[in-house]
Amino acid sequence: MDEQKQGAGPEPRFERERFMLIAGLGERFTPATSQDIGQLWQRFIPHIGQVPGQVDEVTYGICCNPDGQGGFEYIAGVEISKLDDLPEGYRWIEVQPQNYAVFEHGGSLQELPQTFSYIWTTWLPQSGHTAAEAPEFERYSADFNPDTGSGVVEIWLPLKSA
Repeated sequence: MDEQKQGAGPEPRFERERFMLIAGLGERFTPATSQDIGQLWQRFIPHIGQVPGQVDEVTYGICCNPDGQGGFEYIAGVEISKLDDLPEGYRWIEVQPQNYAVFEHGGSLQELPQTFSYIWTTWLPQSGHTAAEAPEFERYSADFNPDTGSGVVEIWLPLKSA
């Protein structure tokens, strides 16, 4: 992680993601309130495994619906197979097929903002790629443990087609 603090960061792999339906709990955040996303996750964790139509144990943090002033909606959720029977109060989003740069985050969740900063302020401007207007998301492996930070966290940055 010391490498990231010195201006270097993870190198991405490139993937095309398929269509996904993600459902969970969501709220609007701003850069000033984004540190509260962890509280949203704490409210969502008891729902994992209980969401109707849940596909697997992989979880997603979806950043979507930006307001153009730094605000965005964040959904802590899981992939679902259908929208039927989704409980009241759940938020959902369709993630369309898209090209992504995928970055594996190394380190604690507290260091996730530094990885995002590296991606947006260092990697993207130097990469020759352009971010697409599509949901950006975090993908947490099924074995991810938020208490210990063990497991895999990936950041999926949508890219415009060349």
